[in-house]
Amino acid sequence: MNIDHRTLPRRRGRALEDAILTATLAELAEVGYAGLTMERVADRASASKASVYRRWPSRIELVLDAVRSTLPDPASTPDTGSLRGDLLALLHHTAKVLAGPSGEALRGLFGDALSDPGRTAELRRHSHGTGRAAMTEVLTRAVAREEVHPSAVTPVRLDVGPTMLRQYFFVHGSPIPGHAIDEIVHQVLLPLFACPDPQASVAEEAPALDSTTTTRVD
Repeated sequence: MNIDHRTLPRRRGRALEDAILTATLAELAEVGYAGLTMERVADRASASKASVYRRWPSRIELVLDAVRSTLPDPASTPDTGSLRGDLLALLHHTAKVLAGPSGEALRGLFGDALSDPGRTAELRRHSHGTGRAAMTEVLTRAVAREEVHPSAVTPVRLDVGPTMLRQYFFVHGSPIPGHAIDEIVHQVLLPLFACPDPQASVAEEAPALDSTTTTRVD
């Protein structure tokens, strides 16, 4: 359906962006990632195609922002008072998001990107690490409660939980059963963060090098 956007109330800024992202999620739920077009999103949002392309030059950017709009704000992840409770709450919420249009969007994005190195680079360029940011917030609180040694919190470890959850989703589909989330938390994440980084311990114990004898290797 073609809409004469000149006859519609003008929206700007956040209101227009929210309408476009909402329309994107609705399109994903209806036609999936493969059937989604910028034109259909513009029509559903009662916006002009120019207003969509001006903010999101590519479909990958638009869909990633739509997916991010469904994820919890990393700064407002549930604070249950314990690392175990926080991890369970975060991963259960993420699993719920993956069971909706956002999950199918991610499946489509990754499938599309894997067949094209250019799309893979674009996907990497526009990914903002929301999962790692949320895990960082959870572990920062755990360190403050002295549940976790600071050296146990490394970028690689922060990626483990979200990556395992996505892997389960891509292989087995959704909904992700609660027992699978419990196993990730109890069998992997809690033991992982209970162990300080051994490399950090070695670095702390190693004698300081004399700056006059140190050779720089670039």
